[in-house]
Amino acid sequence: MNAPETATGLNLTVAMTGASGSVFARELLRVLEDDARVAKVHFLPSEHSLRVVAEELEISGRHNLVEKLLGHAPVKTIQLSESDVGASIASGSYPSNGMIVLPCSMGTLASIANGLAETLVSRAADVTLKERRPLILCVRETPFNRIHLRNMQLASDAGAVIFPVIPTFYNRPVDSDEMARQFVYRVLAHIGLPQKDAYIWRAGE
Repeated sequence: MNAPETATGLNLTVAMTGASGSVFARELLRVLEDDARVAKVHFLPSEHSLRVVAEELEISGRHNLVEKLLGHAPVKTIQLSESDVGASIASGSYPSNGMIVLPCSMGTLASIANGLAETLVSRAADVTLKERRPLILCVRETPFNRIHLRNMQLASDAGAVIFPVIPTFYNRPVDSDEMARQFVYRVLAHIGLPQKDAYIWRAGE
């Protein structure tokens, strides 16, 4: 079952792994940082994600990465190392309201689907599943091979939600930032955090 909210809001975990789509992770962190319903965000950038961020967003290094992504010093977002398997979120006794992996690489998916739990990212996901908390895997790859599809099925059977990074176009986004933001809004609505600026399709109105 889901962990209860803290006195001041939700406690969430966000992982960014080594697949293309760093802009989606950046927008997710920005929205959560600004959402008054969220009390704390544990942010887990994988080692492979750092290279992707450098190439796609021209942001280099692990030092002060959250501040660089947000554009200001974080208030509620705490950055952890994926090698820190003894962190609080590695234990089921630590209260959490769920985890989002965005983007989720196929390597990360494989680790989660097969219960390897060798890094903090896969361990935190494993804990999220065993405690029956929401786990959203925003997979990013194309085309999928049979191994990818099998691992998505395994993760789904274990309780994860497979939420591919497929942005919408019917809302006519003006740039990649807006496209990423609207996708993030859909992800957050799925875990009970609807956003007031989210585009909602209202055909015929």
